[in-house]
Amino acid sequence: MFQGLPRQTVDYLKALKANNNREWFEAHRKDYDDYFVEPALQLIEALSPIAATLDPPHFAVPKLNKSLRRVHRDTRFSKDKTPYHTHIHIVLWTGDHPNRSAGIHLVFSANHFGYGSGHWTFSGDGLERYRTAVQEDSARSELDAALAAAAKVGCTPGEPELRRVPRGFDSDSPAADYLRRKGIVARTHDDPAYDARLFGPDAVDYLTEILKALSPLDRWVNTHVEAA
Repeated sequence: MFQGLPRQTVDYLKALKANNNREWFEAHRKDYDDYFVEPALQLIEALSPIAATLDPPHFAVPKLNKSLRRVHRDTRFSKDKTPYHTHIHIVLWTGDHPNRSAGIHLVFSANHFGYGSGHWTFSGDGLERYRTAVQEDSARSELDAALAAAAKVGCTPGEPELRRVPRGFDSDSPAADYLRRKGIVARTHDDPAYDARLFGPDAVDYLTEILKALSPLDRWVNTHVEAA
């Protein structure tokens, strides 16, 4: 039984944030293994049977580069050359790839725990299907309901990516806000503080409530956008 994250996990993330360099990281490799990798993999393993019962089923694979994302940053095209992410990023996904399908994301940072679901950016064909769906009353009502469920655990969409409704669409449509989006994600904002339950035996029950509230949005995406 998963007994919660160790408190040292947050201490390690704070220290990594303050010392984001290879020398410090290598000198504290055991802490990385003990307080970053192992607790995250244990948590993913504990969530795996729960994720499989969601609608739609979500994959929770306790491996690096599967549900546990890499700590190493890709700095090739970034001005920020710090080598490491200073958070634990766990993804439970629904499609054929963790980065190319709707999923639930859990992010444990130095000072807060964030989470959300959905799909950040649709492909060209997917975007067309999304725009068609949100103009249909029944599909849009389902999306409204999925976002309402996510809001109950503190997850809401951010600002739309587009300033205006795309050319060819009605700016007065009930779907106008949705049409200004390139993807649909509901997530926490304002850096919510850690809930004490994450550090004890109630962690899985606490996270199960979150997963159940977020899965309807992934179901909507899979039904109306990802289905070809």
